[in-house]
Amino acid sequence: MYKVFGDMLSGNCYKIKLLMQFLDIPHEWTHVDILARETHTTDFERMNPNARIPVVELADGRYLWESNAILNYLADGTEFLPQDSYSRAKVLQWQFFEQYSHEPYIATARYINKYLGLPKEREAEYHAKQTGGHKALAVMDKHLAENTFFLGAQTTIADISLYAYTHVAEEGGFDLAGYPHIQRWLKEFEAVPGYIKMARENA
Repeated sequence: MYKVFGDMLSGNCYKIKLLMQFLDIPHEWTHVDILARETHTTDFERMNPNARIPVVELADGRYLWESNAILNYLADGTEFLPQDSYSRAKVLQWQFFEQYSHEPYIATARYINKYLGLPKEREAEYHAKQTGGHKALAVMDKHLAENTFFLGAQTTIADISLYAYTHVAEEGGFDLAGYPHIQRWLKEFEAVPGYIKMARENA
């Protein structure tokens, strides 16, 4: 039994929930309120000194953090992570793209708008994120024009990594209407058996 510490409104945490649902992995979910600074307690920083969610506690008491590292660990030996070295590297390629070229713009804009309510002192930062976010979306749309999923016909954790914040990009001000191949991909991904929707509000 895995224990997951996270927030179901967070795309990075939702990635873990998605894969666990796809693979029917038993787990317990513990809500962590980042706005209440619950990631900065002594107990939480003992699990992750970087004070970020998600964190997964393994059955033997060890911890893993960073969402894409967790995905690679959980997907090992399953259809969501290819076995050949080139395909694995392609998965990592898209996961690094997500972390460096996608999330800093799309996820951050969403955080400023959805979590913080677009405070006046962060409006300039919010608007500055739009160019980089649209650049990432354009790269994705071009790739998906020729591929069903990011590694071709098979769904992998590369898709999970990119789906998490892309499907709620409009909450960060990104209109997906101009990205027809992304829209098609979103529908195909949501048809994968075991798919679960992201929570829109915390219970």
